[in-house]
Amino acid sequence: MGKLFGTDGVRGIANQELTVEMAYRLGQAGAYVLTKENKHKPTILIGRDTRISGEMLEAAMIAGISSVGANAIAIGVVPTPAVAYLTREYGADAGVVISASHNPVEYNGIKFFNRHGYKLSDQLEEEVEDLLGEGNASIPLPVGTEIGRVQYRTESIFDYIRYVKRQIGTRLEGLKVVIDCANGASFVSAPQALREMGAEVIIIHNEPDGTNINKKCGSTHMNDLQQYVRQVEAHVGLAFDGDADRCLAVDENGRLVDGDQIMAICGNFMKSQGRLKKNTIVATVMSNLGFFIMGKEQGIHIEQTKVGDRYVLENMLENHYNIGGEQSGHIIFLDENTTGDGLLTALHLLEVMKVTGKKLSELASIMDVLPQALVNAKVANSRKNDYLKDTVVQEAILEVERKFAGAGRVLIRPSGTEPLVRVMIEGKDQEELEIEAKRLAALIEERLA
Repeated sequence: MGKLFGTDGVRGIANQELTVEMAYRLGQAGAYVLTKENKHKPTILIGRDTRISGEMLEAAMIAGISSVGANAIAIGVVPTPAVAYLTREYGADAGVVISASHNPVEYNGIKFFNRHGYKLSDQLEEEVEDLLGEGNASIPLPVGTEIGRVQYRTESIFDYIRYVKRQIGTRLEGLKVVIDCANGASFVSAPQALREMGAEVIIIHNEPDGTNINKKCGSTHMNDLQQYVRQVEAHVGLAFDGDADRCLAVDENGRLVDGDQIMAICGNFMKSQGRLKKNTIVATVMSNLGFFIMGKEQGIHIEQTKVGDRYVLENMLENHYNIGGEQSGHIIFLDENTTGDGLLTALHLLEVMKVTGKKLSELASIMDVLPQALVNAKVANSRKNDYLKDTVVQEAILEVERKFAGAGRVLIRPSGTEPLVRVMIEGKDQEELEIEAKRLAALIEERLA
């Protein structure tokens, strides 16, 4: 079988690519691999986002988990970072999230956390895939009292809310905040946490019906939030994605404040308090050039990794850093959680605003955002890496690199979760960047059709 796991678990169109049978087999294989060394009956936590296919896939996962003798705790609709935290807090042996994050409603995904709340290593993913490749034939199936049980704990979200609130050292009275919950997993946790911390909260896109997750809302569609912040004269707007592991912001003027800027704001605040470990922030190669310039100006080292939060996390763990993330708003505060956490990010940003007394626009001005053009080339999943060996495409990339040498850069990469090749060009002239990016993306689509 082809490689099943992308950079963020298994993703696909629910009931077509990600079928009930696959979810059942993943439940079996994942539970077996993650708990086979246990001397006790293992327990696995399961959370999901609000999309309509979530209950169907959850039922299949629970059946798979129970069939190999593990107990399942279904905690209902919760953010991805809540599963990472609660797996540790409850002493579970593993955690599962059923979500396709920022993707449209027809997609869904399955990702595992180990008992420490970290995503699986490549080695463990390969073990799961090997079992699936053989139809799980080597997994022993218990009978009688050895079959797993199922427990439902939908109140668990409140344990997560209490935990996140404890990480912030100030109240938020006096801040007027608009939040966009993307009709997703943050629809309970974000409004409640911010209100309990004292903020005045106005909520949009917070009526999930199973079909409207990420639909023209959330961190991938910021227009409504930008307009609403200006309309109600709020101090700040905050947008989450479908599973609430990302957060982007809007300043009081309605301008976007992206993940790079949020890391710059929070990283510099942590540095001023002596809490920025090794004076380092971990970012990916996709971060804006202005972010790296900011690091030099502020005396902060910016460590670069490949694209994907798992690579950011690996670097942070290996080198003992405590903040890192992506331009998309997927930010890891490693002292407090083991994965990107949208609510934690939001609260830390509000904390900086409250403690410093500065407007978000002033805080965000610590870095200049250089123009970027990002265009997606749609290609078959199986051909995402073929641009590397296509001589016509490679020559076109070299031509653009020569054109922008010294005044920008070109970055081409296949998506880890979607059938896309992303073309990003950075420089000084937005119009010129977009022309070149569209031309290059069109050529990639044509050559890899």
